[in-house]
Amino acid sequence: MNLSSALRYLDQHTNLEATAGRAEGLSLERMQRLVSVLGDPQRAYPVIHVTGTNGKGSTARMITELIAATGLSVGTYTSPHLEAINERICRNGEPISDDELGLAIGGVAAVEEVAGITPSYFEILTAAAFSWFADVAVDVAVIEVGMLGRWDATNVADGVVAVLTNVGQDHTDGRGAWREAVAGEKAGIVKEGAAFVCGETSPDLHEILADTPAATTWWRGRDFDCDQHVLALGGRSLTLRTPNGVVDDVHLPLHGAHQADNAAVALAAVEAFFNRALDEEVVREGFAKVTVPGRFEIVHRDPAVVLDAAHNLDGAHASAATLRDEFTLHGTLIMVVGFLGGRDPGEMLEALDARDAGFVIACTPDSPRAIPAPEVAAAASRLGIVAESVSSVEEALARALGLAGHDDLIMVTGSLYVVGPARTYLRTQADAR
Repeated sequence: MNLSSALRYLDQHTNLEATAGRAEGLSLERMQRLVSVLGDPQRAYPVIHVTGTNGKGSTARMITELIAATGLSVGTYTSPHLEAINERICRNGEPISDDELGLAIGGVAAVEEVAGITPSYFEILTAAAFSWFADVAVDVAVIEVGMLGRWDATNVADGVVAVLTNVGQDHTDGRGAWREAVAGEKAGIVKEGAAFVCGETSPDLHEILADTPAATTWWRGRDFDCDQHVLALGGRSLTLRTPNGVVDDVHLPLHGAHQADNAAVALAAVEAFFNRALDEEVVREGFAKVTVPGRFEIVHRDPAVVLDAAHNLDGAHASAATLRDEFTLHGTLIMVVGFLGGRDPGEMLEALDARDAGFVIACTPDSPRAIPAPEVAAAASRLGIVAESVSSVEEALARALGLAGHDDLIMVTGSLYVVGPARTYLRTQADAR
């Protein structure tokens, strides 16, 4: 298949990312049959498996850069993507090419009938990633869990290191003992004999998270942590501690105190993988190269434009804290926002500190799950915020750029389906200039 044919094939399959449909009868049987007929490519290399409600994508990128700094070849599988589907499958930080992606997806399509199943969109991409990593002979694969955990398609891989960043409320109705249920689901990726690196620190979840078949468990706050982090030019300066020692003066070129916690988890995961301390210069080199597109990313100056995919309440609170703690506003804050269903627009706007904005421009993300822009604008108005609704992300960003003065700051936030198109729009505008 070429990429166009591959994408048409993908679109013929159920995409729970797009619809957030409730999965019934959860099982790995379909995915196991698919990878079996492909020759179980996920067993061709060791896997570091990363889950969590927030921060798993950033943590996966940090792990990738740390391992690459040691000289090994690293495959990285993440989801969803911002601009191009190729972003999900990378080797040493470089996305798979169009031709290779078409061939990888085509390889899965060729065995679908033999497997006797109809895989989902995510299962196809996951199998394609596993196969490509085997074909290009990566030394290690860093695999980010999708929306689940125990029953996630990625869990046909047996991670030698299992990583949990945190437990929060996303993809759950928030009823009853939801935190315990989420923790149990996430801990389901921990396999017999693995090393478990746990970034969740809530005491009430400790018993659940301790009940895994891991050979060893490292706990953030006890066995590893970020002992100090201070603002530095373009990011933060960290002091990181693991069971193997302390590394100070680590520059992390990312914004947000929460990224310091992710960095501590990432370093612990890599040292657990190697079963030894990393050389301090390797640690500094790896973290210095980390980039996380769409996560408090400054993409434009004069006026400043920041992209931050704060798609749930925890992410929104972190976004607001980062803006408050790390940026001095000399002008007006203009927010471009859009959300998907399952979120309360008013709660999200409150969490984002949108009352501090001089103006909110609501847009409708290009997704079947999108909350219509007029509903978001109405929620803003009820909070006393001056707001208007615009149909598309591109129109909303163009409107914001037209309103903004040199000292103003435009914050584009909410769904990935807002941040991704905004990033594309700004890039194409810059190319046109």
